[in-house]
Amino acid sequence: MNTQLLLACWAMMTFMVLVPGPDWAYIIASGLRDRSILPALSGILIGYLAAVAAVAVGVGAAVAAMPWVLSGLTFAAAAYLAYLGIRVLIEPPGPVAGAAPGGGAETRPWLRLVQGAGVSGLNPKGLLVLVVLLPQFTDAAGAWPIPVQLAVLGLIFVGSCALVYLVVGMGARTVLRARPSAMRLVSRISGAAMVVLAVVLVVEQLSHLLG
Repeated sequence: MNTQLLLACWAMMTFMVLVPGPDWAYIIASGLRDRSILPALSGILIGYLAAVAAVAVGVGAAVAAMPWVLSGLTFAAAAYLAYLGIRVLIEPPGPVAGAAPGGGAETRPWLRLVQGAGVSGLNPKGLLVLVVLLPQFTDAAGAWPIPVQLAVLGLIFVGSCALVYLVVGMGARTVLRARPSAMRLVSRISGAAMVVLAVVLVVEQLSHLLG
């Protein structure tokens, strides 16, 4: 593939990842609550890898051709985000010192992994990037088949996610845990952000369907 095309795609993917959304809210909450952000981060990346694989084999084109499928995914994502956000608001994380806070999901990293995969796998912004934006960077006359090009471009997106969310999660973990009052405030903000994002997704989708 053309190097300039890859660089342009990487710049666009990184810009899209830098825009705060459900992934940001979830990784910040994980950074504040858990001893390690790796399960949550791994889940987010697994969700996007599954989406990349689906796009590469042609499922993305099928979803784009059936708007009701994307609408269903949007409503499912909104419900899931609202659930996670309400849980964070009800049980805001406290300082962690060796023991898991509240003895909850911290003792079950697989749960964080599954939740992370759900957040990214149902994230409409990520799905739109993979379904709508990636094909614009493919080259029908290129030496690589289109599915291979889509897979490579998708992996660039996943790599950008890994880098950005690692910095965001570690930043929340390192900076805010030293300030318990700020930690509680930001955890509530991240929980509220998930709920607000859920409402925005529903409103935007309803306006699109009824417009």
